[in-house]
Amino acid sequence: MPRTQKNDNFVDKSFTVMADLILKLLPANRKAKEAFVYYRDGMSAQAEGEYAEALDYYEEALSLEEDSNDQSYILYNMGLIYASNGDHNKALEYYHQAVELNPRLPQALNNIAVIYHFQGEKAKEEGDNDAGEALFDQAADYWIRAIRMAPNNYIEAQNWLKTTGRSQIDVFF
Repeated sequence: MPRTQKNDNFVDKSFTVMADLILKLLPANRKAKEAFVYYRDGMSAQAEGEYAEALDYYEEALSLEEDSNDQSYILYNMGLIYASNGDHNKALEYYHQAVELNPRLPQALNNIAVIYHFQGEKAKEEGDNDAGEALFDQAADYWIRAIRMAPNNYIEAQNWLKTTGRSQIDVFF
């Protein structure tokens, strides 16, 4: 049964109806429309915590999608799933792929920074200060890029950059 027939809450049904209307009106080819259906079903499964199912839908959408911008969002969502499951290395792979396709994806840059920061903290806890500092520097680089694109976001990261001396500028916009 397609995921669109499983949705039993009002928000999911409303989203599905709206998405279907938009899909019918879009001047897109059949393959792009099919990719969107898989992407939509992936988002629905992800929202319900059905991560394996969501990944299957995203894989299918990725195989059909030809637009690099749209591919970047699929990859970003796949990264979210792996990060939420604690597979940070796999999440980083997907986030980096998303940024390669779409360098103006601040949320992916932020998530890369968050993972590097987390890994830096772990390295320091384990007594490897040099590795921790190197990971913190990587986190800073990605946060600066994200903040330049979205200066009103990532306030905690901005404060961290300032308090650690990793920011050479006071204002990002």
